[in-house]
Amino acid sequence: MTALPQVEPCDMVVFGGTGDLAMRKLLPALYLRARDGQLDPGSRIVAVSRSGLDDAGYRDKVAAELRASLPAESASAEAVGDFLRHLHHITIDVSEHATFGALGEILGTDTERVRVFYLACASQLFGTICRGLDSAGLVDPRSRVVLEKPIGHDLASARRINDEVGTVFPEERIYRIDHYLGKETVQNLLVLRFANALLEPQWNSGAIDHVQITVSESLGVGGRAGYYDRAGALRDMVQNHLLQLLCLVAMEPPTALDREAVRDEKLKVLQALRPMVEGDVARATCRGQYGAGLIDGAAVPGYREDLDGAPSRTETFAALRVDIANWRWSGTPFYLRTGKRMERHASEIVVQFRPVPHSIFPGTEGGISPNRLVLRLQPDEGVRLHLVTKEPGPGGVRLRPVPLNLSFAETFQSPLPDAYERLLLDVIRGNPTLFMRRDEVEAAWAWTEPILAAWAASGEEPQRYAAGTSGPPGATALIERDGRTWHEEDFQ
Repeated sequence: MTALPQVEPCDMVVFGGTGDLAMRKLLPALYLRARDGQLDPGSRIVAVSRSGLDDAGYRDKVAAELRASLPAESASAEAVGDFLRHLHHITIDVSEHATFGALGEILGTDTERVRVFYLACASQLFGTICRGLDSAGLVDPRSRVVLEKPIGHDLASARRINDEVGTVFPEERIYRIDHYLGKETVQNLLVLRFANALLEPQWNSGAIDHVQITVSESLGVGGRAGYYDRAGALRDMVQNHLLQLLCLVAMEPPTALDREAVRDEKLKVLQALRPMVEGDVARATCRGQYGAGLIDGAAVPGYREDLDGAPSRTETFAALRVDIANWRWSGTPFYLRTGKRMERHASEIVVQFRPVPHSIFPGTEGGISPNRLVLRLQPDEGVRLHLVTKEPGPGGVRLRPVPLNLSFAETFQSPLPDAYERLLLDVIRGNPTLFMRRDEVEAAWAWTEPILAAWAASGEEPQRYAAGTSGPPGATALIERDGRTWHEEDFQ
């Protein structure tokens, strides 16, 4: 097996270092990269929180989390012990800039090391933290900052946050992370399109009938209820994750796979999204809210029960028809949907091709099943291409659709790295290709805001749907109005 390239020594400072994101995603990702030799032995990971833990207490906490979240064979005592030596913890009140001096004592004055400040905290603190780092003299030419989504609550707040962070860090050293862009299947989408002559000539409205992008979760809001009720599905998922996936499906071929060419093409897609006026919103969107139901045979409460009975009009489900006003995609709609407490936990991109214009085979007057390409992002990453073939046997030609299935885990015989593993190392390497640029974030908010405004102005409640189902009836009506249906069978 080819040795994986090691990144240069760095200091990774995680604000919110005891939070859910750090414990479930960031630290396991860094541990696995350290275990496989990609994290330099001299690198340090400094967690910042208000928990009051010392280094020993923090290391004990992380060790317990790693053993709970990773398979036993991946978390040997020796490997975990080696990783823990990278860890430090410091207690800081980020609203008090004077306390940042303690962080400076840990980091020292070595300006040759890469410094990564990962802000795994509420976006309203981003500007405050950056100013605190600057006031303590901790920002040097090799420093980078990582911003977790969502960037703001609307366009105005996104611009304010970008302005505040931009006064300390130049744009080329700001990494706005969307972990969906680090998934293997998403990366393979670019390879499938631009490394295979079979697909790219057909990648347009002449050959593709429509595209579906689905991110469904069986979990409810859990411990994020307070945040989620202020956000909702459109802000939490559509404005970032789903629109970023749409951009990668729809963008023009970049001149190269480099730091700006890909992001330039994604921006063009966002700028080409047909704006929704109030009448469009009523026709081309649906929002829902889950009620009580069954998940895997177990009864679960509804969203309002998760809010301790508080009334709420926040949507936990959103479906939209999106049109792209350019030459490649005119006439080909993109259907987006996302929801919590859905029947299945799955994320997929379905590219539905147009049917053949005429069938020469007897008995197929009703039409031949069109080809479709399905990219599975989770839970089992892979690609499935549905083709039509002849069923073996005498007695005439009988057609049957069959899938050509590429399972990444089976093909490459190894566990796939988590998206954060790739993205964290890209930050250390200084490669922003898979991260969102300021103009992308603001273009996405500018397109999303009229939908939020129309929903608020309508005064309508989100449609209710039972937990464990595929969403509210309005989502079915939205796509069937165009003579199409949601693809569910590929989730099996």
